[in-house]
Amino acid sequence: MTVNLTLVLVMGVMLATGVYMVLERSLTRVVLGVILISNGANLMILMSGGRAGEAPLVRDYLSSEDYFDPLPQALLLTAIVIAFALVAFMLALVYRSWVIGRQDEVVDDPEDRRVAAQPVYDPEEDSEIPTETTEFDGGGGAPTEEAAEPAPDSRRARRERREGRD
Repeated sequence: MTVNLTLVLVMGVMLATGVYMVLERSLTRVVLGVILISNGANLMILMSGGRAGEAPLVRDYLSSEDYFDPLPQALLLTAIVIAFALVAFMLALVYRSWVIGRQDEVVDDPEDRRVAAQPVYDPEEDSEIPTETTEFDGGGGAPTEEAAEPAPDSRRARRERREGRD
């Protein structure tokens, strides 16, 4: 199987440019990046089919190497349909964003900025520990004294100590 080097380079440039454009904040560039990525993937599928051959109809005088593999063609048609549906959906989202906000760029939400400015959330330290009840504690499911008090380093314990000082 021979591969055309020019097509490989074109495919690589299309995929690299598409990935770069998808990482932009402009929605139009994101759509163009998805189009480039899908066309690069289609070109890759087309190149994987190999050289041109005879139609995959069984003939007595042809050997199996003379036939063309129909699988890449079927995958290519499927990829084209999926890419078209994805681009149509993204264009609808871009249009809706333009109608609502009159802007094409994705901006940070004030809530996103507030969350980003917060200190790091540690699930072990910051989450409240629920009182566990079990049938194996010997008390018929009643919580023990240890479980009734919050852990000394938890956020709830710190809050209760602060409220106790006020």
